[in-house]
Amino acid sequence: MRRLLPTWVKWPQLDVPLLAALLLLMAMGLVVLYSASGSSTDVVYRQAVRLGVGLVALLVLSQVPPHILRIWTPWLYMLGVLLLLATWFVGTGRATNRWLDLGFFRFQPSEIMKLAVPMMMAWYLHPRRLPPDFVTVLVAAAILAIPAVLILRQPDLGTALLVGISGAFALFLSGLRWRVIFGLVGAGIAALPALWLVMHDYQKQRVLTFLDPQSDPLGSGWNIIQSKIAVGSGGLFGKGWLTGTQSRLEFIPERHTDFILAVLSEEFGLVGVLALFAVYLYIVGRSLYIAALARSTYARLLAGALGLTFFVYVLVNAAMVSGLLPVVGVPLPLVSYGGTSIVTLLAGFGILMSIYGHRNFIR
Repeated sequence: MRRLLPTWVKWPQLDVPLLAALLLLMAMGLVVLYSASGSSTDVVYRQAVRLGVGLVALLVLSQVPPHILRIWTPWLYMLGVLLLLATWFVGTGRATNRWLDLGFFRFQPSEIMKLAVPMMMAWYLHPRRLPPDFVTVLVAAAILAIPAVLILRQPDLGTALLVGISGAFALFLSGLRWRVIFGLVGAGIAALPALWLVMHDYQKQRVLTFLDPQSDPLGSGWNIIQSKIAVGSGGLFGKGWLTGTQSRLEFIPERHTDFILAVLSEEFGLVGVLALFAVYLYIVGRSLYIAALARSTYARLLAGALGLTFFVYVLVNAAMVSGLLPVVGVPLPLVSYGGTSIVTLLAGFGILMSIYGHRNFIR
């Protein structure tokens, strides 16, 4: 079997501590999802299948050396951009065109860009002198802007921001000077009025609801109000698995997707939330440790960007559920019910394991 594989494959290339943490996180997610879905074994089964597909993607990518990934990067980025353009003409979805339907399955091209953008940023910065100069930063900004604008048009403001952040982390880790960082932050703040003008009515309503959810408690403010009630009612140890009233009586909206953390908080309390966050922090810390061990600029920037972006996903969802951020439709990674997002996340961890497994590989 080994002789049939390419010479660069050394089976298996897996980071066991990181894999164990991911499996623990997925197991916790399935337990909470069973309750959040109203004890639906069908939902849990479909989630388990998607997790299995994601683990296959993780296993495959963990065998591909970083220098091979670097060769594929521009092609993956261009494919993602073309698929985003395709959503203009054949995209599907409820009041949006975020999905491409191939008949036997549907997927969101924007999920591909969550990997392709940080990979492209690392690819572009790899052969260049660091910290990057002004021209390099401008080109990097264009790499971020192209997919972000295409995703924003779908419209999907939350994913557009997350894709931009994933690439911005790679740029930040390249040693960007603080004066440049402050300049970019200032430019972003100055652009907020323009962003408000191009936002859709429902997106503006989310911001207004975030500022004052009590202005429409039975309408736009319902989601966040019920979520905060569930979070607060869990107390220290929670009400117990399958006994949460807010979730079982269907007061919590989207309880098996965006607001699944509210279900966990109600049933397992602060202790359960802290245990979940401990697993998340270990995964992020392990990802940054892998980045520190990387032997090339490409691998180091990519690993760091993937780890920090995963942290942002968790932070945004937790802040959204607790009312500290507007509702932007960001699921809780590897816990919320999902499809393309799960496979993309686990594929990203496959890349991290490849970087770790080939840390001593010198081409």
